[in-house]
Amino acid sequence: MASSPPSTVAAALREEILNGTLAPGERIVQEEIAERFGASRQPVRDALRLLEGDGLVTLKANAGAWVSQLSESECDEAYLVRERLEPLLISHSIPNLTSVQIERLIQLADEIEKTTDIESFLRLDREFHLLSYAGANDGMLKEFVERIWNTTQHYRRAFAQLNGFAGSDVTHIEHKLIVDGIVQKDTRQAELALEAHIRRTRVTLAQHRELFV
Repeated sequence: MASSPPSTVAAALREEILNGTLAPGERIVQEEIAERFGASRQPVRDALRLLEGDGLVTLKANAGAWVSQLSESECDEAYLVRERLEPLLISHSIPNLTSVQIERLIQLADEIEKTTDIESFLRLDREFHLLSYAGANDGMLKEFVERIWNTTQHYRRAFAQLNGFAGSDVTHIEHKLIVDGIVQKDTRQAELALEAHIRRTRVTLAQHRELFV
């Protein structure tokens, strides 16, 4: 059997980290991953380096690999950064979004409001926000925002659980305000709605110190 390439191993592990199968702080045993994928150690190491670049895995020299996790202060800082950078990114994106992308954003906001499954909610919410940034040029800002989304995924899940995602009218209103700003090409409205959206998550997480080690 041919050895799995690093990209295949990385894609599978990325999905397991993002959907919570692999939890923050959990050790990733390279030998087990190699056996599971029928891969040699080198492709597994290469896959873990790819995931480290995505902000999903922390590699420690001569110690191994762990799913990335944040302390309380690191999480707060990550959300403070998101509050500043994501409104800037969406302002760059809005003028260049296509009609097809905008229609999909409208559809996603509706699907998010109707979903009753937390993993579906997280998947749709991630697609919604990253699609809203799709009109921005590829570069450092977009790459950094996507990386920080990866490192805060677990805490978005915790917020959704704490906040009662299925019945959170405020979340759905904020999404609709973002979409309306996009449709109207009103970047300021979209920026303000997005900033408030992210800040509310940060404030809620700060009230639950038990989530952090």
